[in-house]
Amino acid sequence: MQSRPTLPSYDDLPVIPELGLPHSWDHFGRDDPFGTLNLLTDDRVREAAGLVREGRVISLSLPADQPSPPLFGREPFRHEGFWIDRNTWDERLDGYYPQSSTQWDGFRHFRAREHGFYGGRTGDAPQGIGIEHWARRGIVGRGVLLDVEGHLRARGESIPHDERRIIPATLLAEVAEAQGTDIRTGDILLVRTGWPAAYAASGVALPSHPELPGLEAGEPTARLLWDWHVAACVTDLPAVEPVPGDRATGSLHRRILALLGIPVGELFDLEELAGWRSESGRSEFLFTAAPFHLPEGAGSPGNALAIV
Repeated sequence: MQSRPTLPSYDDLPVIPELGLPHSWDHFGRDDPFGTLNLLTDDRVREAAGLVREGRVISLSLPADQPSPPLFGREPFRHEGFWIDRNTWDERLDGYYPQSSTQWDGFRHFRAREHGFYGGRTGDAPQGIGIEHWARRGIVGRGVLLDVEGHLRARGESIPHDERRIIPATLLAEVAEAQGTDIRTGDILLVRTGWPAAYAASGVALPSHPELPGLEAGEPTARLLWDWHVAACVTDLPAVEPVPGDRATGSLHRRILALLGIPVGELFDLEELAGWRSESGRSEFLFTAAPFHLPEGAGSPGNALAIV
């Protein structure tokens, strides 16, 4: 798969007048199911494979039962094992939410109000943008880690796991500069805040309507991610953006997932990767993910690895 030769800047994208928000639907095509994953060209994947030096493989997925207790009113899944004959053990999951732990938000997950899901698809069950399209091609490219938590701790700050802390776009740019990290077209951007580890260490369940930190939901974040031309934005946060949302600011999911076509990853486990970055001084690696091949799925477990 090859992308178009050039990408417009954020300010040059067409705007939906009723929303006052730009979209990329016409750039990639209204029938396109990939969005900025189109930027993961054969050449970029081949170059990313050259980043492997040690051969070390780092899993980026939390255990399927984490975070625990589950968030946003979800119930824990039930895992049952059983014999199907004297020599064969089988198992099943009941009440499993594919987006309850490390996850991809697919294009069927969020829409731009009445203007539709990615590509302008309207209706309650939009066709052609299910997670199976990402599963068939995989998500492979140059991964880049921005260790926001590490950067803040170096100056005596941290991100609380149970407060609505806003992470501005300016801080992401600051971390990239401090790390000496160059963000390139087609990169898979990983943003670490330390949230899963902090939540697990607290031992305290969040309320049913929690307050959570997240990337600034407004235009500055959307502009930065688009003008960086990332292929995907991955975080260790529960919702990428702050919870609860702010009507005056709007939704980052709407801005980048539904309108710009930038895939979103949530609750990735970036702790071991951050340790490797600290030891090696490197921020780039080969990133691979194999989304769940679920026809017309709205999302998928993360199933991601960093190979360094």
